[in-house]
Amino acid sequence: MLSWEYPPRIIGGLARVVWALSRELALTGVEVHVVTADHPGQAEHEVVDGVHIHRVKTQTDTTPDFLSWVNRFNFGLLQYAIKLHQEKPFDIVHAHDWMVTDAAWVLKSGFGIPMVATMHATEAGRMHGIHNDLQRYIHQMEWRLTFEAWEVIVNSHAMHGELQTLFGLPANKIAVVPNGTDPSVFDFQYDARQTRSRYVSEHQQIVLYVGRMVREKGVHVLLESVPRVISERPGTQFLFVGTGYYLDDLRRQAQYMGISYCTHFLGYVGDEELKHLYKSVDAVCIPSLYEPFGIVALEGMAAQVPVVTSDVGGLKDFVEHMETGVTTYAGDAGSLAWGLLQVLRNPELSNYLRETAYDKVQHIYNWKVIARRTREVYQKVLRESEIVASGLNNVVESEAVKTVAAKGKGR
Repeated sequence: MLSWEYPPRIIGGLARVVWALSRELALTGVEVHVVTADHPGQAEHEVVDGVHIHRVKTQTDTTPDFLSWVNRFNFGLLQYAIKLHQEKPFDIVHAHDWMVTDAAWVLKSGFGIPMVATMHATEAGRMHGIHNDLQRYIHQMEWRLTFEAWEVIVNSHAMHGELQTLFGLPANKIAVVPNGTDPSVFDFQYDARQTRSRYVSEHQQIVLYVGRMVREKGVHVLLESVPRVISERPGTQFLFVGTGYYLDDLRRQAQYMGISYCTHFLGYVGDEELKHLYKSVDAVCIPSLYEPFGIVALEGMAAQVPVVTSDVGGLKDFVEHMETGVTTYAGDAGSLAWGLLQVLRNPELSNYLRETAYDKVQHIYNWKVIARRTREVYQKVLRESEIVASGLNNVVESEAVKTVAAKGKGR
């Protein structure tokens, strides 16, 4: 697997997906090597939970810009991957998103390794279109990755349609394999009173947002919904976990709206503390404007917290309105406030959503099922590539026979 992020280097949801998938595949007997970017204080090579992790150490030179760093990173990926392949040939190379396109393409074309790609999101989707040269470059790299891949994995039916529209991919080249979560991670006893007491009194409530602080995540819409929520549920507090370029703007928005007293921007939060927060809140809110999947919603469901989401992208695949969560109109603060209030003022509904959502997470959106489905994609690609290779060999042999026969006739 090639990925630009892997724990503890976590920028977005991609790192968690690659970590969980590689770990589960290793448990099924697949030998998995993840080649990824370096991270301070981490070993160049280690084996964790059966997964071989290789961190590129050749990217320490100063680079003039982001794309130069990406190019240098791909050279590092190739340096490691080629060495590993020479020691013990790989059956499949699995590329995660556009930032590893060059390395994946060389491994495929130069060494004949069948390549699978997972597209976790698209630049056009994130930016609501392509508006400048950098975005055009990224869009082109995404197209090339999907074009070169034997099979493209996406995490939702929304992404399935998006790739067909953006890149003209045939439907039978795209496999929908959802993301997942591990409910057992939240299977522990925890007294939430200490955490809750930092923010609310006994009968007040907490809403949690977890994700990158970027415009596409719709955090500004959640802030716009706050006055309506607290007008009906006084004392409600809103916790925001995550970092990103939009963070300072969001803090200023909260100050301008006069709601700083009930909005808390916590920045980066470690895994243990985050699990405790999930256990301590009354609702998890995902107000995204663009969301290829929405793994935070699954985490909330696994933690048995009712989720309130927008109605975009992959969220529609598993958040069923008034069954496993409450869905609201994307970008509409009034609708989002309505959805939050449904949960905050209705304990019976909240309990029902917890139960039905948790059941769905346990039986459908767990990593054992997802790893099995991914392995099926690998096996399909290997079978098809062997058939094609066999056919090409037959053609070559046939042409060779014709050449010899022609030479014989010439004599």
